Amino acid sequence: MTRRTWTSVAAGLIALAIGVLGVTVPTPLVALGPGPTYDTLSDVGGTPVVAVAGLPVFPTSGHLNMTTVAVADRLTLFGVLSYWASSSRQVVPRDRIFPPGRTDQQVEQDNADQFAASEANAEIAALGQLALPTRVVVGDLVKDSPAAGTLEVGDELVAVSGRPVASPLAVAEALAGTAPGQSVTITFRRDGQERDAAVVLGSSPDRRQGLLGVRPGVEPQAGDITISLGDIGGPSAGLMFALALVDKLTPGELTGGRFVAGTGTITQDGVVGPIGGIPFKMRAARDAGATEFLVPAANCAEAVSNAPDGLQLLRVGTLADAVTGLDAIRTNRPATLC
Repeated sequence: MTRRTWTSVAAGLIALAIGVLGVTVPTPLVALGPGPTYDTLSDVGGTPVVAVAGLPVFPTSGHLNMTTVAVADRLTLFGVLSYWASSSRQVVPRDRIFPPGRTDQQVEQDNADQFAASEANAEIAALGQLALPTRVVVGDLVKDSPAAGTLEVGDELVAVSGRPVASPLAVAEALAGTAPGQSVTITFRRDGQERDAAVVLGSSPDRRQGLLGVRPGVEPQAGDITISLGDIGGPSAGLMFALALVDKLTPGELTGGRFVAGTGTITQDGVVGPIGGIPFKMRAARDAGATEFLVPAANCAEAVSNAPDGLQLLRVGTLADAVTGLDAIRTNRPATLC
């Protein structure tokens, strides 16, 4: 073989190797983009996103869509190049989404825990907004919970160590002076019957006090609320869940028939917090048909600089702000915008 032939063969082998590596070897990068958006007033897979039983429920109209960010993982070199060329995607280091030292399964569990907390906070915030009488219940049991076998999801928590608990915060306060290994008496109500039971508290690396292993939630004194939305993770749907509850539990139609979307974490007292990925969430909302978008106050500057045409941005710092803003839009009055 001549030198030119050898050179051609070598170049071909190098090109083949690059091609194989380019389509098979993952890079330490992920791509972010617009994710699915779900109407919290509607059903997903035949199941209502927000369901209310045992309370008066009023008709709703329009949309209250929560929004998400899609994450494309395990990108090959050629995959990265294709996403870099896309105007609707952003390529970022993988450790921004999957922190070093944590497995993918741990990150997924963290996201699931945050989502569960957002559901609980949304219920508490909405019931507070509506000033409905509430009761504290066992919303969930953590893995290997010390209370497993004693408490069940749905049990009403009446008292901890003799201290009445009227809110999830009161449960935490009742445990503040305890220590791992200490036995505490839990008073709870199940099937209308009040009971006392002793629970030996466990330990957790993020706290000194004893661990009961219960995620307290809030339910109306009468009736039941269920929030269900598949495998979505993270805390940023809290605001939209709370608004769906407010809309279903009050006369009148909160959206006035409009297609409203939004995002934002929510605390139990109704404070709306900032989120990541708002440019992608706004794009997904506009593509789905939204004309108004609820923006956490701390995200307003970023939202304004990335807003798609035809999307009005309402600034919200609390759940009450969101209700007031939507009421203003519905009645053709000025709303607080970003």
